[in-house]
Amino acid sequence: MKKYLLSSAMIAVSSMACAQSSVTLFGVIDSTFQRGAGSVADRTQLGSGGNTTSRLGFRGVEDLGGGMSASFWLEAALAVDNGQGGNSNSNNQTTGTSVAPNGTQGLAFGRRSTVSLAGNWGELRLGRDYSVQYYNRFHSDPFGNNGVGSSQVAVGTLGGPVSSRVSNAIMYFLPSNLGGFYGEAQYYLGENASNAGVTADDGTGGGFRVGYRAGSLDVALAHARTQYAQTATTGNITSTNLSGRYDWDAISAMAGYYRDRVDTLAGLTGRGFHVGGIYRVGAGEIKALWSDYKSSAAGSPETKKLSLGYVHNLSKRTSVYGTYARVRNSGGATTALNGAVTAANQSSSGLDLGVKHSF
Repeated sequence: MKKYLLSSAMIAVSSMACAQSSVTLFGVIDSTFQRGAGSVADRTQLGSGGNTTSRLGFRGVEDLGGGMSASFWLEAALAVDNGQGGNSNSNNQTTGTSVAPNGTQGLAFGRRSTVSLAGNWGELRLGRDYSVQYYNRFHSDPFGNNGVGSSQVAVGTLGGPVSSRVSNAIMYFLPSNLGGFYGEAQYYLGENASNAGVTADDGTGGGFRVGYRAGSLDVALAHARTQYAQTATTGNITSTNLSGRYDWDAISAMAGYYRDRVDTLAGLTGRGFHVGGIYRVGAGEIKALWSDYKSSAAGSPETKKLSLGYVHNLSKRTSVYGTYARVRNSGGATTALNGAVTAANQSSSGLDLGVKHSF
């Protein structure tokens, strides 16, 4: 009898262990020496995330049987140079952005905080994650929207608080067995009180992304709209973009077109594009990108940017890199790089030298 009870207990423990989530701790530590030069002021500093955003995360998955699974993902940004955590946003509005007060902000899982259910029917994901329009920006940028070389489309976007990530989101992803087609739909809430008047719907919106991936080709279209009360400087934001990339053994070619519209009382539109690629040689990667973003604001401010970089992989997890970028402003634009300050219609340049380690 005792042997029977012991065997039953061992089987029960074994079954429980199989059902437990597999949890992974992961992260990236990327520290960068940064130099920025402008017509008004230069700056030299130590930064973070010149090649890949520094982060700390936890993720796990549980097999529920029958092709079903449950998972979670918590990911926080880190500033390696000073130890601060990254910012987040609670309501997809400027009032909900958490900014480090005098360097005291702790860790916030602002990059991603989601729980999911997945199966043959796709995936339902709840929480904070990328906005649909952001995928096409970083997927077609050789620099992944990181560091001084990141596309001007990302730097100058009029996309507002939801240009990269959305909070309070309900997301659905298509299953992966659709012959190369993929997609996502999302709806997110501003979570304002119903008696808030004209701002009751601020931060509420939705969008979709559809794409096709076959062999080396990957193309995708995204569209999103977020509601904001109309004033002289704010209004509903609509973002639409199209991106594509083609990957050979040693070369990746990338391009994208992007449009943002803010329904202010006068109307405001931003348009941009980028073209670039990566050439892999030995343990290294040579990166190049040309990007442009222009607004319909007074004077039609426009910034054009050239980015060149090299990454040398010391191992699968550790690399050193260098990136140089230069911007040319017109129409009253004042974009400067790496904390420098430049006057209207003047140029600016920036340099990143760094080391990255992933775990």
